[in-house]
Amino acid sequence: MVRPLLITDCDEVLLHMVRHFRTWLDEAHQIDFEIGAGDFATSIRRRDGVALERERMWELLGGFFPAEMARQTLVPHAAEALASLAGQADIVVLTNLTDGCNQARVDQLAAFGIHHRVVTNQGGKGGPVAALVAEHGDPVTVFVDDLAVHHDSVARHAPGVHRLHMVSDETLAAAMPAAPAAHARIDDWREAEGWIAARFAAGTAAEA
Repeated sequence: MVRPLLITDCDEVLLHMVRHFRTWLDEAHQIDFEIGAGDFATSIRRRDGVALERERMWELLGGFFPAEMARQTLVPHAAEALASLAGQADIVVLTNLTDGCNQARVDQLAAFGIHHRVVTNQGGKGGPVAALVAEHGDPVTVFVDDLAVHHDSVARHAPGVHRLHMVSDETLAAAMPAAPAAHARIDDWREAEGWIAARFAAGTAAEA
């Protein structure tokens, strides 16, 4: 029997990232990061007030992953929710990191008691989600991510997948509107677990 499938992002869904990235930028680079002020292009600035070049921002992210990943902390109730859902579904962590960071992410999650397949990806997640759904036998699938762009990508490439928008950081969540292409917005894993389990129990694909 084909089990349901949960495909979940990691940063700001399972693990807090932006608050620890902000602290590192302050400590190591004397750079200010105003969480919730907009995208990285407008929220990360040098102390002289000048916005960083986009290329430099990607370099800083590359400096955080994987060298500073140990700073990250577990989102409340995430591990318990996954443990419960694993009793009825297969779980894959689809995370936008370079492939060279895959093992570091596996080890990082394992340290928090989360032991599931990790797939690293660059770019839109719609194609990888569609491939994972096909690989698992086209089961009822739920996708969880904090970025609206990925919900839009999954809606286009795998429209039958149920899409849950989740933003774990309270400051970021307050500034981020619900993703238009998601079916629901839930920022707490206790409530999200019930929503996901209900989709699995219903056994039907999402409406396009």
